[in-house]
Amino acid sequence: MSDRELVVLGTASQVPTRRRNHNGYVLRWDGHGILFDPGEGTQRQMIFAGVTASQVGRICVTHFHGDHCLGLPGVLQRMSLDRVPDEVDVCFPGECRDVFARLRHAALYEDFLRVRERPVDASGAVLAGGSFAIEARALSHSVPAVGYRLAEPDRRHMIPERLAAAGIAGPDIGRLDREGRVVAGGREVTVEEMSVPRAGQRFAFIMDTRLCDGAFELAERADLLVCEATFADADARLAWEFGHLTAGQAGRLAAEAGARRLVLTHFSSRYESEDGRRLAGEAETAFGGEVILAEDLTRIEVPPRRHEAL
Repeated sequence: MSDRELVVLGTASQVPTRRRNHNGYVLRWDGHGILFDPGEGTQRQMIFAGVTASQVGRICVTHFHGDHCLGLPGVLQRMSLDRVPDEVDVCFPGECRDVFARLRHAALYEDFLRVRERPVDASGAVLAGGSFAIEARALSHSVPAVGYRLAEPDRRHMIPERLAAAGIAGPDIGRLDREGRVVAGGREVTVEEMSVPRAGQRFAFIMDTRLCDGAFELAERADLLVCEATFADADARLAWEFGHLTAGQAGRLAAEAGARRLVLTHFSSRYESEDGRRLAGEAETAFGGEVILAEDLTRIEVPPRRHEAL
């Protein structure tokens, strides 16, 4: 099991089908669990996927259409029932504080959960997780909506041959990384001499939106880009009217942003399961890279780190 992977709980858009539950995605990242857009049925899908309430420490809601949030009350109630000890951060569009409040207390139960509300009022960082930050950008939908990006900072990759030639070993390697310089062989050696820049990994989550600046900013250099593909390209007019993307537009977004692996999801019920190949093909034509058609209860690994320098 990868330390960095996406657990897909549901892939339907407005109307669930026999094969597709409403939205729901858990990102596992170095022991952290982040739940995105818990639609109706998410709590049960978590059981099928082997994800427990205690493994989720952060929840990110892109907007408050039902297929992206009606599972939130049940998930929070389950967390309370399981006596999850830590505070749970919940991010959501700041313009919809009243909607979150109604969902938070949609049922009567003994509430032991400590929720830390993180309304998103402006673009930028909304959460820090130690080794990473979660950023948000406004999207173009029919209601207030945001997308999210998890990014770890760019670092430097030490080159063993250079370190050995300079006589740097053991604790001095860590000190060089932390402090930027050490004395070795009678001279000062800098971290720039012994290393090359290494890009931090990025995950982007873009749901209901038209193509817009915020979507491109979130997707920039994403190692794993999860993107809605509600419509086929032939239905582009409907996509624009209702504030969605076609599969081809999702591919274009991934291509222009320099993403590595594109995951398509949030499919309209108008398309049968056999239409999946068509949607993936439209995205592949525009993208030219790896495209994965999301299926309920599957796991998708974040690609390994980029080896090339920045």
